[in-house]
Amino acid sequence: MIHQLPVLLFLLPLFAAISMPVVCLRHNERCVPIALSVSTVMVLLSILNLVMVLKYGEVRYAFSGWAPPLGIEWVADGLASLMLVALSFLGLVTLLFSRATVPTDLGHGVVYFYTLILLLISALTGIVFAGDLFNLFVFLEVAALASYGLVGVSGGRALVAAFRYLILGTLGASFYLLGVGYFYAATGTLNMADISEQLPYLLTSKAVVGGLLFMFIGLSIKMALVPLHGWLPDAYTYAPESVSPILASLMTKVALFGWIRIIFWVLGADAVVYHIPILLMINTLGILAAVIGAFLALTQNDVKRMFAYGGISHIGIILIGVSQGNRTGFAGGVFYLLNDAIMQAALFFLAGLAVVQYGVRGVDDLWKLRGQSGWITGGFIIAAMSMIGLPPTGGFFGKWYIILGSLEANNYLAVGAVLLSTVLTLAYFVKLFERLFREPPGASDLPWKTMPLPIQWSLGVVSVVMIALGVWSDPIVGFLLSKTLPMGL
Repeated sequence: MIHQLPVLLFLLPLFAAISMPVVCLRHNERCVPIALSVSTVMVLLSILNLVMVLKYGEVRYAFSGWAPPLGIEWVADGLASLMLVALSFLGLVTLLFSRATVPTDLGHGVVYFYTLILLLISALTGIVFAGDLFNLFVFLEVAALASYGLVGVSGGRALVAAFRYLILGTLGASFYLLGVGYFYAATGTLNMADISEQLPYLLTSKAVVGGLLFMFIGLSIKMALVPLHGWLPDAYTYAPESVSPILASLMTKVALFGWIRIIFWVLGADAVVYHIPILLMINTLGILAAVIGAFLALTQNDVKRMFAYGGISHIGIILIGVSQGNRTGFAGGVFYLLNDAIMQAALFFLAGLAVVQYGVRGVDDLWKLRGQSGWITGGFIIAAMSMIGLPPTGGFFGKWYIILGSLEANNYLAVGAVLLSTVLTLAYFVKLFERLFREPPGASDLPWKTMPLPIQWSLGVVSVVMIALGVWSDPIVGFLLSKTLPMGL
């Protein structure tokens, strides 16, 4: 049974997505219970999969009985299994949030929304488990196609943002596929484990170096790494309020996860730490992204655009952690990746709530939310604490371990970048709270509105998780250090 869990986790949302138009086209009310039921089962199976992997070791599943490197292989190790728990949990919470926002956002497009969401979750599951470079490409593109449709499903300005996303996403996929071709030309295989055995003898190969750079460019576009982030602010700003949370919390994080897989499991920790200067390049770009993203967030007046640039900054912080070439920095980077996924979901829940319930999009209009609900104020405070990095939230401990890893590597520039991005993050949240609690002359509060229960639950759950990640940071980081590190780090 344990060997079947990765496939079940992939097929469950895939079959639900395929059947959704047939089952629900004339009965839209069936979409919500089907999607929530599938997501709930996914959460339970992903937890079971993680427990089984911890108990019995990693699972390698060969499709149709064809052994790798000829056949397609999936790998469920500690890191992939933990990532899938986060993915399935965020999928469930964002679907719960969408119960209250989809009717306002999409009207008769409800069926298409749930079909694409389930397809996206299935594709992201495939990325997490993929054991060869080409299948990673396939699932990246399935996830991207679902994302393009989700961004543009509401029409209007979202269509322009979706088209721009499509053009840049296709360019990124082309670069990645070109890099895969170079690797295949050099090694004669696409299986990650098989490539990793051959690469120690091919590190000076121009095909390997070129392929690595092409894959990095392609995945940098997918993860919105500065300066290849141009598609993200518009996509997240104009996407329906039901869509932005799942894109912000998962799309860039899973692409980043794929890149971590390639550099530490395909190239190998020994090669990237001692023989290939790629960690230096990643560290430099991470520093730029952390500072530039936070500065651009400070200059924004649209709430969703501010949070989008904040997410770009945090991609840089994660890259700073994993690029230090030591265990502490790597564990801190992965821990911060999990935290950032939760934080981005919380921020876009709040932004979506402001738009759907109160028609508030600009920072200058946030005063209209004052006094409406303790859920709003509490959610903003907890999310801000975690984004800034204040205890007892997980954001503080994630940055703490990244800084420790940077100090261990004597990389004081990285430490300075994390601290500067933190100050800038504090600045734009001060700006946000100043508008939230200040009443302009002649203004009055909006009439009080009852917050839908699904929004209360989703916002409450992610707020609790942000604190729980901080409270239990020590055992979680201990787990990361003992069960998820690449060999040789």
